[in-house]
Amino acid sequence: MDIMFPLSMHPPRKGALLMNNIIAVLAAILMGISFPTGLFELLIVGRFLIGINSGIGICVQPLYIGEVAPKHLRGGMAMGSSIFLTGGILTGQIIGLRELLGGEMYWPLLLSSSSFPAFAQLLFLPWFPESPRYLLIDRGDELSCAKALKRFHGSLQYQREMEDIQQECFALDGEKPRKPWQLFTDRSVRWQLITVIVMTMGQQLSGINAIYFYATYIFEQAGISAEKIPYVTLGTGACECLTALTCGLLIDYVGRRYLIIGGYLLMIFWSIVLTFSLTYQELYSWVPYVSMTSIFAFILSFGLGPGGITNTLTAELFIQSSRPAAYMIGGTISWISFFTIGMLFPFIVKGLKQYCFLVFLLECSLVAAFIFLVIPETKNKSFLEIKKEFHKLNFGGKNKEKETELYERRQLHDEF
Repeated sequence: MDIMFPLSMHPPRKGALLMNNIIAVLAAILMGISFPTGLFELLIVGRFLIGINSGIGICVQPLYIGEVAPKHLRGGMAMGSSIFLTGGILTGQIIGLRELLGGEMYWPLLLSSSSFPAFAQLLFLPWFPESPRYLLIDRGDELSCAKALKRFHGSLQYQREMEDIQQECFALDGEKPRKPWQLFTDRSVRWQLITVIVMTMGQQLSGINAIYFYATYIFEQAGISAEKIPYVTLGTGACECLTALTCGLLIDYVGRRYLIIGGYLLMIFWSIVLTFSLTYQELYSWVPYVSMTSIFAFILSFGLGPGGITNTLTAELFIQSSRPAAYMIGGTISWISFFTIGMLFPFIVKGLKQYCFLVFLLECSLVAAFIFLVIPETKNKSFLEIKKEFHKLNFGGKNKEKETELYERRQLHDEF
């Protein structure tokens, strides 16, 4: 968090992304030269740096996209992060095949290939404008904000977005960007913060990592030879990429709530099917194929809901002063949850065997219930409108005077 926070809060969003590419290039160089120099320490340092690069990128890139997108396309554009992330995973699986760069002599080239996207972004990103919200709300530069909006939305369409940003700026009344620890003591963002923590933990602890753990075993039981399993595994990457694309097309039409709740409900169903099929794996010859189908269906369900929408909602639930800090908290919780499940899952499997999916079934049920009861639909709503929805949860029937005062200030601003 200490590394990601200054990179996303103090420099511009675009500047943080450009600086992050320098880390990626340095990591690729270190990993590439580790083999010819015989220094394995360079490989360790390179892997550490590429991890930092990934952590920063996963936080800052959706933040930038969420701030530049018009509200009627915000969901689909924010899904671009998941689409290209899953596309990158699939690309890595393909070029990592033994016939390509997965051989013993070529793995340094495989690891160094991470520099290509970084070089591409260093080449093209400087031509894009800075985040309009950052320019007006954080820097007070209305002229640059208008120019950026015209570049992003066109001269005829930018005015409505400009009005939304001005209203948010007026409501903030000069409030400075918050630090992550300040959100924990702010009652006005209490339920938004709880939502981000629950959704982020739910995404990592949903059982998706368990699915990948069991995949090789299930493919072997289905009669697929060990030499062909890497090719079948490409199907799991293709499933994630396909559902990210599908979710990107549906999110601004169906809405966030339906997709994420539907995704969790489908994961619950396929967890039940997979538990039964793993239990009776040895009894019938056709059961391993049911297990294999369940794996792909579970991955499809994850990509359709929790896999992509979690990051999108993080951008939408907070206004400008709190949004970067919320991403820092969400990113930190995500990596801690990922580390925790990686450490504990072998013991869970050893103790529960195929019944380990019942643990994930319970977790998915609790997260789905929380989303159904707490999170409002955010489709086609401005950030201030979403904040007003959560105001009822954060304060209930109290603090009406403050809400009325804010409403009157907005009315005066609109008249002006």
